[in-house]
Parts: sequence; C-alpha cells; structure tokens
Amino acid sequence: MSEDLVRAQRKSLEGWVVSDKMDKTRVIEVRWSKRDPVYEKVLAKTTKVYAHDEKNEAKTGDFVRVAQTRPMSAKKRWRITEIVTKKGVK
Repeated sequence: MSEDLVRAQRKSLEGWVVSDKMDKTRVIEVRWSKRDPVYEKVLAKTTKVYAHDEKNEAKTGDFVRVAQTRPMSAKKRWRITEIVTKKGVK
C-alpha cells in the first residue's frame, strides 16, 4: 500500500481554536450532533482535541481543519492542516 493511499484514509475534523496558550499546540473544539435512537431528539455534542501547530499560526477564534497523525505527546494526536477562516474575517 502506497503512502499516498494511507494518508487519504486518515480522519479529518473541523473546529474552532479555543486555546493558543501552549507553544506549537492548539486546543480545537469540534462540534457534532447525534440523533437519540429512542426519542429521536438531536443532541449537540462537543469534543476538544489537541493539535500540533508547527509555526504557531492559528489563534483563538480561528476555524481550522485538523488531520489525525501519530501520537506526538500524551494528548496530542492531531495536526492543523489548514486555517479555513481567521477570527473576524468572513
């Protein structure tokens, strides 16, 4: 299996940067929804993931795309691949 094919199968998420206080690490809040199987009510959920940002480019409030990668520390399993929108810019 080629390396390009393996990279294409990795998970990617989109979310907002909620913390940029660590060096080369950002906390990303990913929002998703799930329908309850019994009551059929749509429930909003949030998950926080730690992502690697090599150049410290993403700031709090930015909307970013992250991709799954090898474990870089105890909590960091994602890396920022793209800053979709900057805070305050539409």
